[in-house]
Amino acid sequence: MAFENPTRDEIKEILLASHTIAVVGLSDKPDRVSYMVSEAMQKKGYRIIPVNPGAETILGEKSYASLADIPEPVDIVNVFRRPEHTPPIAEEAVAIGAKALWLQLGIANDEAAKIAAEGRLRVIMDRCIKVEDSNLLPSGKQTS
Repeated sequence: MAFENPTRDEIKEILLASHTIAVVGLSDKPDRVSYMVSEAMQKKGYRIIPVNPGAETILGEKSYASLADIPEPVDIVNVFRRPEHTPPIAEEAVAIGAKALWLQLGIANDEAAKIAAEGRLRVIMDRCIKVEDSNLLPSGKQTS
């Protein structure tokens, strides 16, 4: 069975229900796409938790070496790593009890999707979280 991303309505529900996004591969360099996307999501009201073993803080938040080191619940694990690196990230996302695994635009891995889905995570691949959020929630995240 071929992988299919959730529908736009389902992606909107995921975004509305999410508050904390752990970003694996978040660069501390402002000219990198991972930084720009995460900064935009932070400005829209999401809590961004950087996962980058080479940085102490990014976007004013403490950076962690791995998902397992994060001491609080995570809703979405957003991944900016090459596809071949994503299966172990999916395993970590399942282990920490995340609700969704989101592989950024240009990133897809069937093995990672299978691991995450079997761990009861929603899986989105090859989509930009910032673009989806802007298209589906143009006036910003409404919290109730």
